[in-house]
Amino acid sequence: MNSSQQMLTVSDHNRSFIHMTYVYPVVSRRAGGVSVGINLNPNNACNWHCAYCQVPGLVRGAAPEIDLAQLEDELRRFLDELLHGSFMADHVPPEAQVIRDIAFSGNGEPTSSKAFAEIVERVVAIRDAAGLAAVPIRLITNGSLVDRPYVQKALRSLATAGGEVWFKLDGGRAEEFMRINGVDLAPEAHARRLALCASLCPTWVQTCMVRWDDEAPSEAMMGAYLAALELAGPSALRGVHLYGLARPSLQPEAGHLQRMSGEELEQIALRIKEKGLTVVVSP
Repeated sequence: MNSSQQMLTVSDHNRSFIHMTYVYPVVSRRAGGVSVGINLNPNNACNWHCAYCQVPGLVRGAAPEIDLAQLEDELRRFLDELLHGSFMADHVPPEAQVIRDIAFSGNGEPTSSKAFAEIVERVVAIRDAAGLAAVPIRLITNGSLVDRPYVQKALRSLATAGGEVWFKLDGGRAEEFMRINGVDLAPEAHARRLALCASLCPTWVQTCMVRWDDEAPSEAMMGAYLAALELAGPSALRGVHLYGLARPSLQPEAGHLQRMSGEELEQIALRIKEKGLTVVVSP
């Protein structure tokens, strides 16, 4: 595999040295090891515009047409390299040299690919053929397209394969969705999509909390966020991944963002736990 001697870290998710279009590795602080990423948005297009996004040149749009044969070839070759080649020793710190998941993430909203359901089935088959059936397949999504039948079909396939969803919820009011996620969104509708997602596939909420112009989330924002979780149905959710800024935003809004301390995030976690939810904090 043509790659430099770059060492992967949780703070550097540079993918360029892999020389693949769809498949890339990262050392994930939340997954706790190597996450094999699948990027269905090599055009850097997303239907949201999150202020904290690390994608350079982010544009509004959907995934392009996917070359399924190329995606399959890249995934087979890279999994083989991880299992039988020198990639782990050359590029991954010793404590992280384990395949933790295969994740649909990348440079935009993966479910915007019209072929998403077929892609999920193919990825499951390749994973299983590689002897990695115990490695979960995760969908990291903003959840905005869960209403679409092909996405629901993909979620059912994920569930059957032992996969799970990480569903974005960064606030509970329309103003937070607009400021943080760059979308005009009704909170109640998004909470219903979260509930629908959880009914189809095991689902975690992923929440990024930041200081905006050095102000922590307000009491009103927190109350609305907790209300959105309540509306979605806490008993149906696996829990919440609560995290802060690990890498700098590459969006114009970056100057507004500051990291929250671990102590601040832990205080927010306590309030979420009062809803009966498991919370994993990654400052």
